[in-house]
Amino acid sequence: MTSPPCAAAARPESPRALFVAFTGLALQGFGGVLAVVQRELVERRRWLTNEEFIEDWAVAQVMPGPNVVNLALMIGDRHFGLRGAAAALAGMLAVPTLLLLALAALYAGFADHPAMAGALRGMGAVAAGLIGGMALKLAAALRQHPLGWPIAGALAILTALAVGGLRVPLPWVMLALGGAACGLTWRRLAP
Repeated sequence: MTSPPCAAAARPESPRALFVAFTGLALQGFGGVLAVVQRELVERRRWLTNEEFIEDWAVAQVMPGPNVVNLALMIGDRHFGLRGAAAALAGMLAVPTLLLLALAALYAGFADHPAMAGALRGMGAVAAGLIGGMALKLAAALRQHPLGWPIAGALAILTALAVGGLRVPLPWVMLALGGAACGLTWRRLAP
């Protein structure tokens, strides 16, 4: 079930625009695309508000499959139905798949080189920084959350501690804390 686009948000001009946008996102997203996707869809193209992005990203995370692909399908479907979903999916997968095959062949020739291992470790540090920066940027939206920022922030911290500190498997954390968050929000919004 898709919701109509926000009146304040812009709309993609065509399925081709979706294809081009999601191809660009896929080519920018090495190791984690959350920061890139939010900047592109909310700040640059204005296809979503920050609140819509957070809601759609939450849905994309609980669906099976890669989060950004799920988000692309949802946005494509919302604006152009099956044609839009197919265009967004093709944008996410076509060019990046060809590039990945070429890079895999190149990597096979240099995999044992010490500089390659160092470069990959450096990219991991950058990816962690991008995720941390995006968390700070999205935390501002907690002010509008029905639970209020103290409860929503506490749930976010508990989630980070459970997954990162205690190494609780993500499905259990999502079931427990995600279920609690949904229940509390539903209770707060119920008439």
